[in-house]
Amino acid sequence: MKKSLTLLAALLIALSLQAKDKDEIIKSGWNFGPLPVVGFDSDLGFQYGLCCDIFNYGDGSRYPQYDFKINVEASTYTKGSSVLRSYGDFKNLIPDGKFFYDITYFNAPKFGFYGFNGFASPFDSEYKEPKANMLLTDPDAKSGFNFMSRNQFRAVASMQKKISGSLNWAVGFAYYNIRTSALDIKDYQTQNTLYAKYVENGLIREDEKDGGNVTQLRGGLVFDNRDHDSDPTRGFNIEATLFYSPDLIDGEGYSNLGFTFMGSQFIPVVSDRLTFAYRLLVQTKLWGDIPYYFTNNINTMFFRKMYTEGIGGNASVRGINRNGVLGDGFGMLNAELRWRAIDFKLINQNWTVAFNPFFDAGKVLQQYRLEEQKQTGDNTIWSGNEDGIHCTAGGGVKLIMNHNMVVSFEAAKAMDKNDGDGLWTNIGFNYLF
Repeated sequence: MKKSLTLLAALLIALSLQAKDKDEIIKSGWNFGPLPVVGFDSDLGFQYGLCCDIFNYGDGSRYPQYDFKINVEASTYTKGSSVLRSYGDFKNLIPDGKFFYDITYFNAPKFGFYGFNGFASPFDSEYKEPKANMLLTDPDAKSGFNFMSRNQFRAVASMQKKISGSLNWAVGFAYYNIRTSALDIKDYQTQNTLYAKYVENGLIREDEKDGGNVTQLRGGLVFDNRDHDSDPTRGFNIEATLFYSPDLIDGEGYSNLGFTFMGSQFIPVVSDRLTFAYRLLVQTKLWGDIPYYFTNNINTMFFRKMYTEGIGGNASVRGINRNGVLGDGFGMLNAELRWRAIDFKLINQNWTVAFNPFFDAGKVLQQYRLEEQKQTGDNTIWSGNEDGIHCTAGGGVKLIMNHNMVVSFEAAKAMDKNDGDGLWTNIGFNYLF
């Protein structure tokens, strides 16, 4: 075994050194990347479908920078969720700026719900509340206690324009239609759930339990001097966004004002072969009320991942229960090493194999209805503890085409069983940040 690992390491190093002598293929014009969607996420199951990345590199003088990119995807997961999505990133429409759009429909008949305020909500992966007239020991008893149903339609448009150098102003608009309900899947309908308990105890209010509409106006500053968008090896990417959500449609009083800071730095350790990368994100509510179904949203201008939710899941703190930590405000840290181990050329494209061991952490910074949570007296709702720091560690492998399309595999483990006691895995697209 040791000899095999040594030979593998020697091969990787040899290929890495050899790659330095090879000239990159400079891409120009159109480039299409149709792919079958074959993925896996511990929270969602196996994913299958179709997607296509469409790039235009213009005359190639800015390669690996592209003029614009459009992505379309239709996929479904074995645990019941499905996605229809199109997004675009245009760098040639606005002089010294860019335009971004995202239109997505998510269908999730089995959507995780783990309560409010992190460690204040107890979690036991083996806990079951049986269906009517069924004993907990019955082998057919299925645990749907930490699940509900959610459908979401999302439409986002953002643009930025240079102020000076790498500093830009940015504005955006977002609309979300979110529908939530109790779990409605065969074998689960008569089972009590945490969502139902929250509704019964008033932690989820009558005017929000079925979901609603959210409109957002966003404005802020962006500083970006990375060498590549999707596969950066040096530079900063900092976004400071003020967002206002007026309750224009539902009229239930859920207007709010908030602020999101998200900053990433990419530090070359060994040329462009080894990079230390980290991201710090802080989101706070400044005024108003946020409906429970929007407490998990990360309010940023330009998306890196399909899901823009946390804390927990493949867009935030990898390794803890998806959306397992909810609050009025939250913070997180992601840190990883990125080793570009192997470069090669195939079908007239530039390819790279990279590895990224990582550490993630997150915490609720502003509690959400904590006093009401305490007053329930229900030990499945209130653990007796307030939130602490949620930590995970893991690693990943990346397959990168032309610095711009990244196929990703990652696995991580939570350091506290209250965040999930299994191995979290994900096969998808893009670096986290």
